[in-house]
Amino acid sequence: MAAEEATGGRMSLLEHLTELRRRLLQSILAVVAGAVACWILYPWILDLLLEPYCEIQGESAAGDVFGEGCELLVTDPLEPFSVRLTVAGYGGLALAMPFLLWHVWRFVSPGLYRRERRWAIPFVACGVLLFAAGATLAYWSIPRALGFLVDIGGPDLVSVFSPAKYLGFVVKMTMAFGIGFEFPLVLIFLQFVGVLHHTTLRRSRRYAIVGIVALVAVLTPSGDPFTLLILSVPMLLFYELAILVGRLRERRRNRT
Repeated sequence: MAAEEATGGRMSLLEHLTELRRRLLQSILAVVAGAVACWILYPWILDLLLEPYCEIQGESAAGDVFGEGCELLVTDPLEPFSVRLTVAGYGGLALAMPFLLWHVWRFVSPGLYRRERRWAIPFVACGVLLFAAGATLAYWSIPRALGFLVDIGGPDLVSVFSPAKYLGFVVKMTMAFGIGFEFPLVLIFLQFVGVLHHTTLRRSRRYAIVGIVALVAVLTPSGDPFTLLILSVPMLLFYELAILVGRLRERRRNRT
C-alpha cells in the first residue's frame, strides 16, 4: 500500500479508458446544464455582450442608422436562433469550467505523488480565477479593438454589425484571453508531472517570446496591435512565473 501511494497508484489501460469515458460524460452534462442556464438568461447576457458595441456605436455614424439604440442588423431569419444557441453553448462552457478543471485534475491525479495530489483545490481555483481574469481583460479591451478596426477603414465607411459576426468576435476574444491566461497553469502542471523542467523553460525563453506573440496573433480575431500587446505581455509574465515556481519547487524538494 505504501509503495502504491509513493508511485501514485497504477491503473490498467481499460481502467483508464473507463475513467476517461465517465469523466467526459459528466463534463458534457455539466456543459449542457450551463448552456440551459445561459439559454434562459440570454436577454441579460446579450445586453452585457452588447455594451462594448454600444460604447463605440454612439461615437460612429451607425447611430444615424439605428437611432440612439445599439441594435444589430439581422439579415438571416435563422440568425437569431443560431446566435442564441452560440451564446448558450459558449456560456455553458464558461460556467462548467470549474467542473471541467476538477475532472482534468482527478483524471491525471493517479499518476502523481501523494503530496502532489494536495494541489487539487488550488489547481481548480487558480484555473477558474485565471480564466475569469482573462475574460475580464478581454471585455475591457474589446471596445478599444473595435474602435481600431472601425477607424482604420476611414470616415467614409459606416460599420453596422450582424449578430453572428459581432457576437462571434466577442466570444472568440473572450475565449482567447481566458485560454491564454491558463498558460501558466499548464506550464506549472507539466513541471509537476515531470514533462518539463524549469531549466528547459529558461533556456527556451527567446523562442518562447516569439512563439507567444505568434500564438496570440493567431488566437485573437481582431489582429490589432493593441490586443496583441495586451495579451502577449501577461503571457510572457506568466512564462517567467512558471519558471520561478519550478525553481522554488525544486529547492523545496532538495531540502526534503
